[in-house]
Amino acid sequence: MTQPLLTVKSLKKHFPGKSGFWGNQGVVRAVDGVDLTVYPGETVSIVGESGCGKSTTGRCILRLLEPTEGEILFQGKDILKLNEEQMRTMRRNMQIVFQDPFASLNPRKTIGQILADPLIVHGIGTAAERKKQVEEMIEIVGLTKQHLDRYPHEFSGGQRQRIGIARALILKPKLVIADEPVSALDVSIQAQILNLMQDLQKEFQLTYLFISHDLSVVRHISDRVAVMYLGKVVEVADKKSLYENPVHPYTRALLSAVPVPDPEHKAERILLEGDLPSPANPPTGCTFHPRCPVCVEMCKREIPALRKKAAGHFVSCHLE
Repeated sequence: MTQPLLTVKSLKKHFPGKSGFWGNQGVVRAVDGVDLTVYPGETVSIVGESGCGKSTTGRCILRLLEPTEGEILFQGKDILKLNEEQMRTMRRNMQIVFQDPFASLNPRKTIGQILADPLIVHGIGTAAERKKQVEEMIEIVGLTKQHLDRYPHEFSGGQRQRIGIARALILKPKLVIADEPVSALDVSIQAQILNLMQDLQKEFQLTYLFISHDLSVVRHISDRVAVMYLGKVVEVADKKSLYENPVHPYTRALLSAVPVPDPEHKAERILLEGDLPSPANPPTGCTFHPRCPVCVEMCKREIPALRKKAAGHFVSCHLE
C-alpha cells in the first residue's frame, strides 16, 4: 500500500471575531475539523460554496496561516512542529498557485527575476545555472525566453497564470496546492491552463490539491473529491462515485446545479432553503441541518462522524 504524501487530521483554524453591540470577542470557525489524505501522483479536489473554508484549509496546510489545532503530516513528518527555518526548507516540496495571477506577481520585478527568486532563496545553483533553469521553465509552461525581460502588467491573465505555475514548479515540488487557479480566467483560457497542469503533472510526477467551486472543472481534473460545508468535510469519494452516486444531501444539491450541455436533459434541481450559516455562530449538531431537506431530530443534536459508505467513499450524515 502506497504511503500518503499528505495527511491532515482534525485541522482547525479559528479567527478572532467581533459580535454584539459592545464588540465582544467571538470566534470565527473558518476550518473546524478537516480530515484529508492525499496520495503521491493523484489530484484531490476540495469543493464547496464561498466561505466554506476551502482556501483557508489550503493555506493552513502550507502554514501561510497558522492552524489553531490539528496535525499536518507531509511524508510522515508533522510540519506544525517545524521551526521557521525548517519550514522554509520544507516549502521546496510544497508550493501554491494563487487564484489571482496579477496580485500574486511582484509588479516591480521582471518575469526572469520572479522565477529566479525561489532558487536564490533556497541557495540553488550558480547565477548561470539559475538562468538556464528559468529559461527552461518558461518554455515548459508555453512562453518564450523573450518574455523573461517583461513585467507582469505586459501579459494577459492566462499568460500570468502560466508564470505563476512556472514559479511554483521551479523548485520541483512534490505537492502543489492550486487555489482556484482558473476562476479568474476566460472559459477558453481555463481549458488551456487545466490541460497544461495535467501535462506538467505527468512530466514532473506532481501531486495536486486542487481547490475550486466549479464542479465542471473539478470533474475534468480530479481523481478524488472532498466536499466541504461550513468548515467541515461532509463527503469524500473518487470522482466517478461522487458524480454518479452522491450520498450527502449537500453534495446532491451542489451537483444538481451543474449545467448539462444537452437540451433534452431535464434534471431536477434541488433548491436549498435559507442561507449559509455564519462560521462565527455555526448550528448545533450537523452544520447542514437548517438547510437539509431530509433533516431529523438527531441531526440537530449530534455531530455526524465521517464514516465509510463504500470502498473509498466516506460521508458525514446520520441518515446514510
